[in-house]
Amino acid sequence: MTPPAIRFGARLTRAITQFGPVCVGIDPHPSLLEAWGFEDDGPGLERFGRTVIEAAAGNAAAVKPQAALFERRGIAGIAALAGVLRSAKQAGLLTILDVKRGDIGSTMAAYAQAYLSDDADLAADAVTLSPYLGFASLAPALDLAEATGRGVFVLALTSNPSGPAVQHARDVTGRSVASAIAQGAAERNRGVQPIGDVGLVVGATVGDGAKQADVDLIGFGGPILAPGFGAQGAGVAEVHRVFAGAIDHTVVTSSRDILRTGPKVANLTDAIVDMREQLAT
Repeated sequence: MTPPAIRFGARLTRAITQFGPVCVGIDPHPSLLEAWGFEDDGPGLERFGRTVIEAAAGNAAAVKPQAALFERRGIAGIAALAGVLRSAKQAGLLTILDVKRGDIGSTMAAYAQAYLSDDADLAADAVTLSPYLGFASLAPALDLAEATGRGVFVLALTSNPSGPAVQHARDVTGRSVASAIAQGAAERNRGVQPIGDVGLVVGATVGDGAKQADVDLIGFGGPILAPGFGAQGAGVAEVHRVFAGAIDHTVVTSSRDILRTGPKVANLTDAIVDMREQLAT
């Protein structure tokens, strides 16, 4: 298995430089499908995704399909997700599949094969992973991502209000859970230029959370996926405060604020460009 000449971290850095730091969520909620006039079925889900991709291509660094909102429609939804991932690739967009998988042993290896192998129907450029069975439990996914030139984003400091109860908790040595996760990522990224392929999910709404949890967002050496912009409460000031010194390898996600402007591609494009321009200030 030969990885591509340009690894995920480098590809994402290049996309941020070319198109700005916006990552557009592809979240086909039933209410949005209804508002857009699309059926809540496989073809409707795929049409939704392709509409977002058309608007995002050339205007955003990446798209982030939310797997659960496709999976809820069963086989038809999974087929639609596969079609959306193919369409994004054809459009030249990086894909970050939001699956938040986390398990041990052969089960984690199976998840990795489903999303990170070259021949997988649901292969994405990167996936989100949950490390709460221990960072080492992610090894099968990290190893396969490394072998295929893909990336992962590991949950570290999330934007949900209850996250700190787990992520700020400290072990017997006094180290926070989030700090241990970031240190694990740093070890995997060591020596990879310009940045590694093991990223962190850090909410734009966490305020001083990284400092409080002793998480070094610069020193871990990988990309950052930052949810929480817009509808969840974070603005440009919060992004620059939380990710100071790491903004060049941070991709900021937005779903609701952009998707509510659909289904017209022109309106979605305007919303994406507006967010990109806000973040450039």
